Amino acid sequence: MKSLTDKIVLWLAEGGGLGRIPIAPGTFGSLWGLPIGFLFWHLQWPPVFRGLAWLALFLPGIWLCSRAAQLRQRKDPGSVVWDEITAFPLVWIAAEFSWPLLLTGFLLFRLFDIAKPWPIRQFEKLPGGLGIMADDQIAGLYAAAVLALIF
Repeated sequence: MKSLTDKIVLWLAEGGGLGRIPIAPGTFGSLWGLPIGFLFWHLQWPPVFRGLAWLALFLPGIWLCSRAAQLRQRKDPGSVVWDEITAFPLVWIAAEFSWPLLLTGFLLFRLFDIAKPWPIRQFEKLPGGLGIMADDQIAGLYAAAVLALIF
């Protein structure tokens, strides 16, 4: 039987249940990125605050993803989507917001997260929660770079 803390860990790590959708859990979990982007747009946060928001999600996410992986008894369970969620502040870290940019950033992130071009895949080899988190953060930075070039 899981403790209340473990249930909360899984609920957060699995994106409030979106990561438990059996088909494309990473994409469904990434849907949380759209309200994050909209929130940044609405609040008109400068890049430094977006970076701090990322840090506030990323640092505890290392432990959160590590614990969720232990609870699911897998190295990087597909249901754990906190890593995708936390990458979105990086996708839009320096972007001016618009609906096309928001949707393009989402699609670019999913493309880089799924394809894992070099060196993204290498970051998965880091230990525990850091390995779960790191590849998605780099995919977020790749998406941010392409957004900067396009827009």
